[in-house]
Amino acid sequence: MAQHVIVKEYNHIWEEMYNSESIKIRDILGENCVEIFHIGSTAVKGLKAKPIIDIMPVVTDLASVDALADKFEQIGYEYLGEFGIIGRRYLRKGGDERTHQIHMFQNDDIINIERHIAVRDFLRVHKEIAQQYGMLKEKLAFQYPYDIEKYCDGKEEFVKQLELKALQWKQK
Repeated sequence: MAQHVIVKEYNHIWEEMYNSESIKIRDILGENCVEIFHIGSTAVKGLKAKPIIDIMPVVTDLASVDALADKFEQIGYEYLGEFGIIGRRYLRKGGDERTHQIHMFQNDDIINIERHIAVRDFLRVHKEIAQQYGMLKEKLAFQYPYDIEKYCDGKEEFVKQLELKALQWKQK
C-alpha cells in the first residue's frame, strides 16, 4: 500500500515523541553519539507537518553504526544505509505510515549537519515563511494523498530556496 500523505497542524506531542526516541537512540549509539537534534517540520512550533519525527544523531564514527543495525531493528527501525545520500545512515520506523526517520551523519560532515539545523532554525524565526511552507505542504497533501513522490516534487523548489536562504541567514 502507498504511503498516505497527511499534513497536520503542529502538535506539542511531537517534541515529547522526539525526546522519548532520542533517549533510545543515544542508548544504542553509546559514546559514539556526539549530539542528537530534532530536525524537520515537527521541530518547528506552529508549522504544519506530516506527523513524522525527523531525528539527526551526529556520531564520531559513522562506519561503526552499521554494526548496530540489528539493535535499531529491535526498536522498530528499518535500516536502509545511505539511502541516496553519501555519508548518511537513514532509518525509518512505521513502514508506509512511518512515525520516525533517522538521518545520521558523522560529526565532520558539516555541510549536511548545518543545512538541516539552518533550515530548522530559520523556520523557527521566520514565522511567515514557515506558514507559507505549511500551506504548500497542506495543498500538496490534498492534491497527492497517496503519491509521496509527487508531494516531494511539488515542494522541491520551495525547499531548495528555503535551504539557500537559511544557510545565508545562518552565516550572518
